Amino acid sequence: MQNRRAFCRTTGLSAGVALGSGLWTEPSACAAASRSRLPLGTTRAPARVTSEKRVGGRAVDLTVASPAMHRSLKVRLLLPRGWSRTAERTWPVLWVLHGGNCHYDAWTRNTDIAELADRSDVIVVMPEGGYAGGYTDWWNYGRGGTPAWETFHLTELRVLLEERYRAGRRRAVVGQSTGGYGALIYSARHPGMFRYAGAFSPFGSTLTPGAPEVLMTGLTGLGPFTDKYAMWGNPAFQRGVWAAHDPVSQAVRLRGTKLHISVARNGRRGPLDPKNAQLADPAEAFCWYTTKPLLARLKQLHIPVTTHLYEDGTHSWVYWQRELHRCWPTLMRVLGA
Repeated sequence: MQNRRAFCRTTGLSAGVALGSGLWTEPSACAAASRSRLPLGTTRAPARVTSEKRVGGRAVDLTVASPAMHRSLKVRLLLPRGWSRTAERTWPVLWVLHGGNCHYDAWTRNTDIAELADRSDVIVVMPEGGYAGGYTDWWNYGRGGTPAWETFHLTELRVLLEERYRAGRRRAVVGQSTGGYGALIYSARHPGMFRYAGAFSPFGSTLTPGAPEVLMTGLTGLGPFTDKYAMWGNPAFQRGVWAAHDPVSQAVRLRGTKLHISVARNGRRGPLDPKNAQLADPAEAFCWYTTKPLLARLKQLHIPVTTHLYEDGTHSWVYWQRELHRCWPTLMRVLGA
């Protein structure tokens, strides 16, 4: 297991935050301010699987042609024992989201999730979320269009899994770094879709003072000609779009979803880090800075949340592997798996 950072490295902390979750999407509260040309729930044509490849054990890699994204993308599935495409039953589904500088295979490369899944009666879905994709349908100055990660994941891919791979309606979602943000915002924007949301070292707010600047700086890691306003617009002039993708602004919509949030209180070298690891980690410090407002808002709303706020630790896979093990039993109970 590698002890790598799961955030985009373009300008240190800035890139780490913006790219750490693949970036953003738009919420229903301000749908009029930021509407995709392919609204969630409707696509011009269904996504289709163009290839399947066994990659060891019960892991299968799909290549999915996405109309919303205008290209093909990879998705890794971990299928349970006894799974069959023609089975009369369905299986509960665990969505696992990667950070902003990783790809769909990050969790199987860096953790033992395949071994955990092998002992559980659950389908694990690990979709491509793009390099700094943001787990959002990009605003694109009100034109919508591609990239449309939220539509790809929660409409196209979800329907495809239910129609072809016996995926059921009991769902949970977890993620690390930007993927942790994705778990939170997907659950908030689609109340009831996920019974459980686990966010490991997420950035928990997008409008906390300083956060927009950090997040937009991270977008420049996509290339010198990337428009930092394309995802959500200007945070002052398109504040409604930003709020629609802000877990704090959308926190009330998390009511009814079982929540687990973990992050280090100090981005310092911790007990699981190698002795030669850097002494301070600004990415983890930023995650704590943006998660505190979310926890305060959840408390204000009397929405229960399980937390693991450990004192020291870096933005690293060794900590996210530990968190996966901490929440796995609860995850399986919630899913009935």
